[in-house]
Amino acid sequence: MTVTPTAPDRPFRQGGFATLIEALDFAAQGPTGLNLYGLRGELVEALPYAMLRERARAMASRLLAAGLKAGDRVGLVAETDADFVTAFFACQYARITPAPLPLPAPLGGRDAYVEQIGRMLASAAAAAVFGPETLQPWLKDAAESAGVKLAMTVAELPDAPAADLPAPEADDPCYVQFSSGSTRNPTGVLCTHRALMANALASTRDGLQVTAADRAISWLPLYHDMGLVGFLLMPLSVQMSIDLMPTSAFVRRPLLWLDLMSKNRGTISYSPSFGYELCAKRGDGTREGLDLSAWRVAGCGGDMVRPGPLLAFAERYAAAGFASTTFVPSYGMAEATLGLTMGPLGKGLIFDTIDVDRMEKDGVVKAGASARSRAFVRCGAIFPDHELEVRDEDGRVLPELRVGRIFVRGPSLMREYFGDPQATAAALSADGWLDTGDLGYLADGQITPTGRAKDLILLNGRNVWPQDLEWTAESEIERLRSGDVAAFSIDADAAEQLVVLVQTRSSDPEVRRALTDDVAALLRARHGVEPRVELVGHNTLPQTSSGKLSRSKARALFLAGAFRQEEPA
Repeated sequence: MTVTPTAPDRPFRQGGFATLIEALDFAAQGPTGLNLYGLRGELVEALPYAMLRERARAMASRLLAAGLKAGDRVGLVAETDADFVTAFFACQYARITPAPLPLPAPLGGRDAYVEQIGRMLASAAAAAVFGPETLQPWLKDAAESAGVKLAMTVAELPDAPAADLPAPEADDPCYVQFSSGSTRNPTGVLCTHRALMANALASTRDGLQVTAADRAISWLPLYHDMGLVGFLLMPLSVQMSIDLMPTSAFVRRPLLWLDLMSKNRGTISYSPSFGYELCAKRGDGTREGLDLSAWRVAGCGGDMVRPGPLLAFAERYAAAGFASTTFVPSYGMAEATLGLTMGPLGKGLIFDTIDVDRMEKDGVVKAGASARSRAFVRCGAIFPDHELEVRDEDGRVLPELRVGRIFVRGPSLMREYFGDPQATAAALSADGWLDTGDLGYLADGQITPTGRAKDLILLNGRNVWPQDLEWTAESEIERLRSGDVAAFSIDADAAEQLVVLVQTRSSDPEVRRALTDDVAALLRARHGVEPRVELVGHNTLPQTSSGKLSRSKARALFLAGAFRQEEPA
């Protein structure tokens, strides 16, 4: 078995497709395609786009023979395998709307997963759910709780002759994407073919400046927008070969990602900051045969871009040919299909070192070099044909270097939150502006996100960014790693109280006491806050599907008393 080629001399078409199906039909005329890898980095299957098209059309007929019809929605457990990819495109040919669903979380329980999937299926008003054989008992229970009659593997679909498959229209639904934080009340983003094609064109032409010589490589989950759109649908729209490895393979052996980049001469790959951080800690660029010199876009997205871990990665892998100028910080969200901005190519990380005291007090961005300063990374200008504004609490547009709420408008935006007109109206204005819920500022035309509005902590008249507290503890206390700290506020005695949850791997009472005291003292000295530090067990802080901390869920679990059992006897 050999991988599909990069094929720089192939026919290359960028944009001009009305639907995802048109894009696949064109890609199927060339030699490129998908390559699916296993847990040890081995090639499991090479799937040229021509073969994917053939299989998807055949499966579309089988979906219709099973009683599904155009306009239905189906849940698809997004395992990184040929079944999911084929089923996703089969839905497109059958004019059925797929809703990618997450895999169970590591160390997660059955009941929590069944409840989560059941809520997602109900939210999407799904007619069926498909997933791997190993999850069938769980999926059947989730389907029953959501009133979904059909739960099976795609292999169990009935055989069927080729059916008439009318092509979808540009304004038809393409997929329903659940946000990475979807838990208690999941809301699915409904993306149309038109929005997807607009975003793919802006990303590939104006952002990444893709050519026929590019090759994409990813370990990101396909139930998250950065994995699904960024490393399946977007590369396909420019007929790019894609190498996909399971997220679980990266978590166990992160250096497999770099080995694949080296072996297949990958040019485009993305990761949240923690992915680069893991690789920087686990290896270096002196390993024999490791060559990252072909890597021209090392994208950063999915969470707040942190310069420290990225620069550490660049330093560790310089010997393997990795250049820090390949970093491309980006900003986007599922509600905008995926990307909205990308940093200029070849410039690396451009960041501002900001006086946090001044920013917390009045939202003014001013340079600072004290212990209370922090670096924020610029994530580029808004894509062409899109608009971006930073507004204050009264809706007034702010000038550059003033922190406010980020609003965007353009052809990439979702049509709606499926089945939730109230949430749609709250996020999308009548004239098409999306309230992203993010805070940030503009500088030289580039947006710099600073955090989520809902996460802001108000203490003694100051707006405190929780990630400031978390990053301070994780970077300055040697025993802590990225993702070990969650900061939020709660109401206590008619006042806001700062709570800081800290993961620990130790059961030694002295070690635990010292860690608690160190975190409290550090935050008191650096940020002038008085935290309530609570220790929790290793790997107990919740994460979103993209692997970043779910601060809101951590807060909810804390208030529900879920962490009390973590205290030593």
